[in-house]
Amino acid sequence: MSVFRSLKHHNFRLHFIGQAISLIGTWMQRVAISWLVYRITGSALLLGLVTFLSLIPSLVLAPFAGSFIDRHNKFKVVMVTQIALMVQAGVLAAMVWLNYYSMIWISVLSLAQGLINAFDTTARQALMVDLVDDKEDLPNAIALNSSAFNAARLVGPALAGIILSSFGEDICFLINFLSFIAVICCLVMMKLALIPASRSDVNIWADLRKGYDYLRESPDLSSLILLLAASSLLVIPYTTLLPVFAKDVFHGDATTFSWFESAAGLGALFGAVFMATLKPGRDLIRLTILSSTVFAVALLGLAVSSSIVLALAATAATGGGLMIQNSAINTYLQTHASSEMRARTLSYYIMSYQGMLPIGSLVIGYLAHYFGVGVVVFAEGIMGILIVLVFMLHQRGISHWIRVLHVIRLRYLR
Repeated sequence: MSVFRSLKHHNFRLHFIGQAISLIGTWMQRVAISWLVYRITGSALLLGLVTFLSLIPSLVLAPFAGSFIDRHNKFKVVMVTQIALMVQAGVLAAMVWLNYYSMIWISVLSLAQGLINAFDTTARQALMVDLVDDKEDLPNAIALNSSAFNAARLVGPALAGIILSSFGEDICFLINFLSFIAVICCLVMMKLALIPASRSDVNIWADLRKGYDYLRESPDLSSLILLLAASSLLVIPYTTLLPVFAKDVFHGDATTFSWFESAAGLGALFGAVFMATLKPGRDLIRLTILSSTVFAVALLGLAVSSSIVLALAATAATGGGLMIQNSAINTYLQTHASSEMRARTLSYYIMSYQGMLPIGSLVIGYLAHYFGVGVVVFAEGIMGILIVLVFMLHQRGISHWIRVLHVIRLRYLR
């Protein structure tokens, strides 16, 4: 039962149930909108553009969102953003059902989703520490939260593949709209005793500067954020190209695409379960290095796969490596950042992940359009290995200076 120990906390249990249901709808919508765009355009570049629009607000707004949330009630922010996401899904469902859609409207709604998510993701991450009464259960709660996300990634695309083939994209969007009812009901039933947010008289731009200075003075935190930023720019955008693998490389349909998404979700689910079983005190830096390496090598395997079975196996491995990488970094930041700087630290984490990803998706989509999906994904795997090597060299430098400062303190400051 140690794997599920954080579920004993009432508030986290409600959060877990609501997210587990809602995220299935979220993944169905992601698959449906990717398939809709590629079906009507046949363009890898436009696939990258839609991903760009849905995530670029995180690059611009995440630090601002972190400062905003540090000053306001995190729970209320989450409630408002979940309702707004529900409305966005409802508008998308109605638009496709009425056959009144185009790339312009899809782009506008993708951008709206990104604007909302910039605040929603930061607020939910910052709220996590308040959902468990025993802080030793926080790493387990983060891992279980990730497992819910990736279990939904396994189930959602599989359901989307069936519904896309039988009914169409609008039903996927409708199911996502209805799934938000669960998460909103669970939020209403929570019993939180939040410490009132301090109303700082300092200008919010000064708060942003404080967050930046804090990370600059914390090389262990900033190095992990930079690793994730580089990975999000140059490696993780391979997910944008999965519809191309399904349709053009392996000559499949929407069901084939759902297999790729589900394979990535299955690998990620195994990664999340692995993280949930970790005992406190595990070396998260080393785990980040190992998982990042697995992720990069699996991408090389996906790029050269000649059969769909091998491609799906490689995709599952990428999902596992990516999940463990992100979860290890998230857990380290949550447990090592100071409480008054946690939301701002997490906002930079979200900016490095969701903010850099749209730029990478746009670039990767453009390159795949001209050089082919296999060449581009192979190059991403090589870049992933190089990023890990640079991070390892950087970590050796940090460890060296920590030892030097320790010796100085012992000799001269006693």
